[in-house]
Amino acid sequence: MNMALSVKMTLFLVFCLVCVPGAFGQVGAAYMQSTYVAPTHPMHAGPEPMGQVQSLFTGGETTMAQGELPLWEVAPKKKEIPLGDTARQERKEHATVKKARVVWEN
Repeated sequence: MNMALSVKMTLFLVFCLVCVPGAFGQVGAAYMQSTYVAPTHPMHAGPEPMGQVQSLFTGGETTMAQGELPLWEVAPKKKEIPLGDTARQERKEHATVKKARVVWEN
């Protein structure tokens, strides 16, 4: 018999001996027992009377103290810079930054 074939056969048998117990471990004990009984659920959905209405509001009315303002009236306006202006500013900064003196190419 060829030596390489013998080594391959031995490795295959070792692999099977390692994997088979793991496969049985994944199946679980319920599969191994022959007296497994599936659980029953005797209650089923059926027509029932509706529950009482419950309000989620505590007072049911809006209370507001004198002098309160909505946030949109008080908050400062956010000034957004257009994307094109940001790109132009970055390009100018890139042009003025000190460049490397040595460039390595491999």
